[in-house]
Amino acid sequence: MKLNGAQIVWASLVQEGVDVVFGFPGGKVIHLYHALPEYPIRHVLVRHEQAAAHAADGYARATGRVGVCLATSGPGATNLVTGLATASMDSSPVVAITGQVGVHDLGKDAFQETDITGITLPVTKHNYLVTDVNDLATVIKEAFCIAKAGRPGPVLIDLPGDVQSAVTDFEYPDHVDLPGLRETPKIVPDAARRVGESLNAAAQPLILAGHGVSVSGAQRELQELSEKAHIPIVTTLLGKSCIPETHPLCLGMGGMHGETYANRALQSADVIFAVGMRFDDRLTGNPKAFAKGAKIIHVDIDPSEIGKNVPVDMALVGDAKQMLEEVLPFVERVEREEWMQKIAAWRRDSEARDILNREHERLIPQFIIRQIWEATRDNPPIMVSDVGQNQMWEAQYYFHDRPRGLLSSGGLGTMGFALPAAMGAQIGKPDVPIWVVVGDGGFQMNMQEMATIVQERVPLKIALLNNGYLGMVRQWQELFFDRRYSGTQLFNPDFLKLAEAFGVRGLMVTQRDEVAPAVEEAINYPGPVLLEFIVESEENVYPMVSAGSALDSMITRP
Repeated sequence: MKLNGAQIVWASLVQEGVDVVFGFPGGKVIHLYHALPEYPIRHVLVRHEQAAAHAADGYARATGRVGVCLATSGPGATNLVTGLATASMDSSPVVAITGQVGVHDLGKDAFQETDITGITLPVTKHNYLVTDVNDLATVIKEAFCIAKAGRPGPVLIDLPGDVQSAVTDFEYPDHVDLPGLRETPKIVPDAARRVGESLNAAAQPLILAGHGVSVSGAQRELQELSEKAHIPIVTTLLGKSCIPETHPLCLGMGGMHGETYANRALQSADVIFAVGMRFDDRLTGNPKAFAKGAKIIHVDIDPSEIGKNVPVDMALVGDAKQMLEEVLPFVERVEREEWMQKIAAWRRDSEARDILNREHERLIPQFIIRQIWEATRDNPPIMVSDVGQNQMWEAQYYFHDRPRGLLSSGGLGTMGFALPAAMGAQIGKPDVPIWVVVGDGGFQMNMQEMATIVQERVPLKIALLNNGYLGMVRQWQELFFDRRYSGTQLFNPDFLKLAEAFGVRGLMVTQRDEVAPAVEEAINYPGPVLLEFIVESEENVYPMVSAGSALDSMITRP
């Protein structure tokens, strides 16, 4: 079958099961857009290419499938970079397709030429510059294999305009030979037995669960092991929802803004079974002071993460689901009453200090998040948080019981992630309610995507926490920089008028007794809703661990 390069792209995507692409047209992808109507693929027209990458990322995180985005050459391609870096840091499978100047114009500084393969080399698993149309179908097959294999991540395909128009015979390959992609190692029985013996002998064991648990679909196995051996679980930020957070053995998030009792448990454990996480600095605090008395067993699919940040006593390279399945038979049923009582006492102490038990008048973000949870707990949504204080309050006060129930930019910390990522997630999961939690700073970075969600009829519910500041930076300025609020005060637009201009229903909340009715109204409204909450301007996130400090040197609420 004779097809041109543009047709080959779409025919190949159909073969990969792609049903939606997030993109923005331009001169060097015009052949692709000309061919697109011939194929059963939905195109979502974003208003900025960065949003296309975030939307593809959100789609991938919510569905477990590869997300696809498309942009033209030059500024279109470079606008994808932040989104690709976000996907890379959080192991999200994305394939990005970019237009490029013609093959004979490469390297001549032609109009809108950039070396996007060079630019994205550090933030993709792999990338391609396709200069021969005969290679195109194989490249696309390889790109999808690489994006999904092992530790997932983004792959970029740069496609010159004349390759898009060139014609060749099309046959999509059944498989590709990629020697660099090794099979995922399987745990040997002796190693599984030794892990089991270590956990059985521990007096104060702990499971530390990360995003890899969700990526591998190991939620059931993790919960089964935890329940069988009576081992509590602390999660990373992106590990949240890998076990229902209302489960009595779930201690919630550890780390810089983690639960006080979770951090105490980490620092007091004698064995830590770390599964699908990478011991990043936001989790460990000072790595030299992290869990000094614990034997650490580390399971991760990426061998480069083993021992990179924290020395480990036992390393298991492989898929989290397979590893947990192999370890489970060797784990004994143990009650660990003394350890559980100790954690329960720490938990009661934290709850007594919780601001929700002390503050009953001001409109604070913690109250709002908990009210959203109360209203949605019977039909758990996917929560998509932005970056900053709003991200931490959401993580602390919403209990995530739905698998893959929290999407957020954890590694890169990308403000502006939430709205387009939620849009992608909603398109991938049309029957699941999706809520966005965002600050007034991050919202303004990609608020143009309200036009997209209206055009595409995406019924997102957006909780905008408006405190008039870039809140997390302001908090650090307050606590560590003599309260000099340099560059952090915002003079915001009228968000309700803005929502109205885009065609989004807008509601403003200024009092505590207005929160529950407004949330209920948003839930019952069939379209997108922007809920603007005017919150306390200088409310801080507690507890927190300052940079370079140990987890047990937490700053609690004054």
